[in-house]
Amino acid sequence: MAIISWLSSSIFLSLFTLFCLSISNASWGAEAARESCRPISSLINKDLFHTMFLHKDDAACPAKDFYAYNSFIKASKSFPGFGTTGSLTTRKREIAAFLAQISHETSGGWATAPDGPYAWGLCFKEEINPQSDYCDSTNKEWPCYPGKSYKGRGPIQLSWNFNYGPAGKALGFDGLKNPEIVANNSMIALKTALWFWMTEQKPKPSCHDVMVGRYIPTEADVAANRTAGFGVVTNIINGGLECGIPNDARVNDRIGYFKRYAQLLNVDTGSNLDCANQKSF
Repeated sequence: MAIISWLSSSIFLSLFTLFCLSISNASWGAEAARESCRPISSLINKDLFHTMFLHKDDAACPAKDFYAYNSFIKASKSFPGFGTTGSLTTRKREIAAFLAQISHETSGGWATAPDGPYAWGLCFKEEINPQSDYCDSTNKEWPCYPGKSYKGRGPIQLSWNFNYGPAGKALGFDGLKNPEIVANNSMIALKTALWFWMTEQKPKPSCHDVMVGRYIPTEADVAANRTAGFGVVTNIINGGLECGIPNDARVNDRIGYFKRYAQLLNVDTGSNLDCANQKSF
């Protein structure tokens, strides 16, 4: 299955490249399409990345030297739609939203931290002192392997056997027998975050679809007040614990990161940033 997944990804990349070449040679108006073919690195270069993550390689951060800029760029190429879909504003906003969410999940900041609380993303690579092994024994499709912990690991803090299993299948590693690789291999770690971001897990839409305007709320979504915006992305990631709570500190932290990165990318955040009035999925 890993070979099939790799071949599918390779075919998609080849077709995407051919499309971009045809667009670049077209004489008709296709500025938006041309924009979508420009790589992530054209919007976020190494200097900007390091400005965003000022302290990720400090000695105080357990993930020191783990999340390299080049690894981020290389990992993103495995998901051609990420940061390349829609207008320039949409592209920048999606990148800012993704980096904000992974920053909260791996934050080492505090209220009076040097350079502010939102300059400390990507400080951690795995959960410290987990309260459980995150094994859902009722899930028979992705059964837990004896003695393994499916605690939070990587930029998105991938958790639970029912996420490690399909992530590994999609990315070519055994997520159930070797979940530790997500905290030991930076490329795989970053790919798990992008996989989670790009993958729909019904009834949840993908974070990507929400941020690029492809999310169409169902009747249940409307009833739950799950209106498109950054708040729905937080709901997708951790709504069961954070949404439906007025002025939740964790939600506010995510928003704080989002606002900082959006400003650095010179783009507005859009509306509906929190999920205080939303029911979780």
